[in-house]
Amino acid sequence: MLTKAFGAYAADKPVEPMDIERRAPGPHDVAIAIAYCGICHSDLHQVRSEWAGTLYPCVPGHEIVGHVTAVGDHVTQFKVGDTVGVGCLVDSCQHCASCDEGLEQYCENGFVGTYNGPTTDTPGHTLGGYSQHIVVNDKFVLKVSHAEDQLAAVAPLLCAGITTWSPLRHWKVGPGQKVGIVGIGGLGHMGVKLAHALGAHVVAFTTSESKRQDALDLGADEVVVSRNAEEMQAHAGSFHFILNTVAASHDLDAFTMLLKRDGTMCLAGVPEHAHPSPNVGVLIFGRKAIAGSLIGGIGETQEMLDFCAEKGIVADIEMVSAQQIEQAYERMQKSDVKYRFVIDSATMSA
Repeated sequence: MLTKAFGAYAADKPVEPMDIERRAPGPHDVAIAIAYCGICHSDLHQVRSEWAGTLYPCVPGHEIVGHVTAVGDHVTQFKVGDTVGVGCLVDSCQHCASCDEGLEQYCENGFVGTYNGPTTDTPGHTLGGYSQHIVVNDKFVLKVSHAEDQLAAVAPLLCAGITTWSPLRHWKVGPGQKVGIVGIGGLGHMGVKLAHALGAHVVAFTTSESKRQDALDLGADEVVVSRNAEEMQAHAGSFHFILNTVAASHDLDAFTMLLKRDGTMCLAGVPEHAHPSPNVGVLIFGRKAIAGSLIGGIGETQEMLDFCAEKGIVADIEMVSAQQIEQAYERMQKSDVKYRFVIDSATMSA
């Protein structure tokens, strides 16, 4: 089936309209009419070949919300008309230890990304959510129970939401814990909302005084401007857990100093250049840890969506047309978005 999409034919070409082919639904497939797709910073890195290995044509997009239009004969969990989501994964080996534990993002044989992943479909690699339709194996489709008028703001939960939810849950964030969220962007704003909803005392860290009130409005109990040494020192040795969402190289010691004994700082952003080597002494003398976390598995993504629906949590978004994607990329590079762009897929037919 041909469908309208937006993608790039080369790293130095703009994102532009194209027609792409989607497979006919197989026995275990779900066909989805895409209503909205979030714009993630990963999309920009991939489409511009800033990460090695981009395959062209590249159709980005892995924050997908839409409605089921057809299901395969063996599909039992979904029916035509259901509201569903698709995140960063559309397949994995489904038999390694990680997959058996519902942690497909750590598939030992390599997960298949929603775009730029291996597939037998035309053109030989997966094409993502900057399109009007997609066909996905039912094991990688998620139920969305938010209200219809919230769906655009649900889309970023499929990446920004789960990327922050997974470490918060893994490190058992909840009442009685003091938790830091570093960076108030696409990931960070979701981290603040989720940590607050989980019952933690949330401290947001930002380099910008102008974001102080925004962070409080998102649910932070306190806000620290990380460039202010006195504000940082006031929190020394007091955090159980810090989720660091910043994808730029920076001094990690400034934050490991803030951890309690046995505290952990989890990194959720991959910097273009390596972070300066951390002070090992700080870690050793407090039994502190620096860890990392990658998106989330299908089971925990469903848990996150259900939790967000129950608590009324969605992303803060700005809607754009497909024709504004390049402009959105430019603004995103300047951090000029609060806090996620979302494409209205209907505009692809304009």
